[in-house]
Amino acid sequence: MTRQYSKIVKIHYIKLLYRSAIFLAAIASYIIPGSGEGLEGHFSRKLLLLVWVVFMAEMLSRFFPSKLESMGCQKQFAKNFIPTRLPLPRLILTPAKRVAGTVAAWCLLNGAIALLYFEDIIDEGVMLLVSLFYSVCDMICILFFCPFQRWFLGNRCCTTCRIYNWDFAMMFTPMLFIGGGFALSLALVSLALLARWELTYKLHPERFSPSANKSLECANCREKLCLHNPHLLKKRS
Repeated sequence: MTRQYSKIVKIHYIKLLYRSAIFLAAIASYIIPGSGEGLEGHFSRKLLLLVWVVFMAEMLSRFFPSKLESMGCQKQFAKNFIPTRLPLPRLILTPAKRVAGTVAAWCLLNGAIALLYFEDIIDEGVMLLVSLFYSVCDMICILFFCPFQRWFLGNRCCTTCRIYNWDFAMMFTPMLFIGGGFALSLALVSLALLARWELTYKLHPERFSPSANKSLECANCREKLCLHNPHLLKKRS
């Protein structure tokens, strides 16, 4: 049977390709001896500008509803909330302890990376490479295998993921330790996205619950990632 890829899944693959290309270009630039210190000592201004423009554009678009994005991040918007019935049923939400476990694992990983940086074992260039590596892993998590889903959160798929919009904050965690306009602008916008997501979750948890929001039901899914991901297909309801 020929696999049918939805428009959103095709966009995921496009993102995987260009993020991988940027990451490989950054690696090539880093291993070529440069002059000077900091990020511009390892990467050309054109490459840094490309990274900034691409990811800033992706992040800013997340502040608004879009039909080209996964319902995983779009469920925060009021227009995507379709009540299952009134009054609202008991909300089925990801347990807080599972979310806490995810946070702890991420802090341990990036704490170790930050320690290497502050001990001068790795430099700013490596920290940017780590962020770009995370950007590729982000798409791999969506398309093929997500350790957060499998080992920590236990969500059915990306559509019901509690932390979907944490992706950019996670991606640019290393940038918080570097400082400077380039790094901090990316990190701060990613944190603004995270804050917006968490505030919406606090005020409108029903939008994030498959028991309350019809948009999160398999029957209403436009993404259909599960059709080419066997693990997700097993969890389909």
